Amino acid sequence: MENQNKQKEIRYIAIEGVIGAGKTTLATLLSERLNADLVLEQFEINPFLEKFYKDRRRYAFQTQIFFLVNRYIQQQNLLQSNLFKEYLVSDYIFEKDKIFAYLNLEGEELKLYETLATQLEKNILKPDLVIFLKASVDKLMDNIRKRDRAFERNIQRAYIEQLYEAYDHFFFAYKSTPLLIVNTNELDFINNKEDLDNLINLIFRKDRAFIEYYSPKLKGFL
Repeated sequence: MENQNKQKEIRYIAIEGVIGAGKTTLATLLSERLNADLVLEQFEINPFLEKFYKDRRRYAFQTQIFFLVNRYIQQQNLLQSNLFKEYLVSDYIFEKDKIFAYLNLEGEELKLYETLATQLEKNILKPDLVIFLKASVDKLMDNIRKRDRAFERNIQRAYIEQLYEAYDHFFFAYKSTPLLIVNTNELDFINNKEDLDNLINLIFRKDRAFIEYYSPKLKGFL
């Protein structure tokens, strides 16, 4: 399929990145600019999440299964709903659940998780484009501190470093959908309108490749 044909099909855009990368912020801004339906990850309703950040080993399985089932239900609602707007923007992809599972689960718990996840992901609507936001660990930690969510106050830098490496590994091999990797260290989508304008132009440009890496500092694609 030609890139131009892919371009015409872009309706569902998903934003990904490590905790603190700015996924929800960008998804919200894009939905406003595109007049799109917005789907946000419901992390705040997970009753195990705050306990997990205090004791990862003890609460990893409960936290992961809750997220898996909740994300599946949310994604099924997308399939069953009639989308009246031209665009849909989400701040996560269903597949990313495995990043956290492989990092936090092991043994029989991981096997059980894999069995469930493999069955559930068969019925998931895939995005037309995934935007992977990359930021340094320093910036991720700074963003986490600034937003000051109660359940994130116990997140350790070592865990963010592990996630950073796990996300890189995941997206290095990612081939499920077109992918745009964006270095956000020099970007400010909230306070700099030009940054958001440039990103939207990149999303909808006609000659976009299947996988691209955009670094504003280098003024273009790598």
